[in-house]
Amino acid sequence: MDCIFCKIVTGEIPSYKIYEDENVLAFLDITPVNPGHTLVIPKKHYKNIIDTPDELLQGMALAVKKIAPAIIKAVKADAWNLGANNGAVAGQIVMHTHWHIMPRFTNDGHHLWYGKPYADGEIAEVAQRITDNIKIR
Repeated sequence: MDCIFCKIVTGEIPSYKIYEDENVLAFLDITPVNPGHTLVIPKKHYKNIIDTPDELLQGMALAVKKIAPAIIKAVKADAWNLGANNGAVAGQIVMHTHWHIMPRFTNDGHHLWYGKPYADGEIAEVAQRITDNIKIR
């Protein structure tokens, strides 16, 4: 497989691992938003969050809950963002499920997304279309 994250899991490509359990691996991002920026991945290859089994996503969430406070303490960050890009248009570069833990510092120069208002009546229409498309398991 040509997936860089799968190669990190197998040790074919080195990484700075900070956490590992049976199903999840976390390592430092080599192009960090800020020092301590960490990627949390499932060891098994899945393309994105939608393709990843629920139990594995739960394990990833629990790993984030353990890892994030350690990162914040280690780099003396003020806060942190948790991010996930799903699909190339959304910024996903490596097509292997992964979450970013990004330490944040006051005045670090990074900004959140800018929102834009809905047109008149659009919000109700969008809400209805979304609820019509939610799949009940």
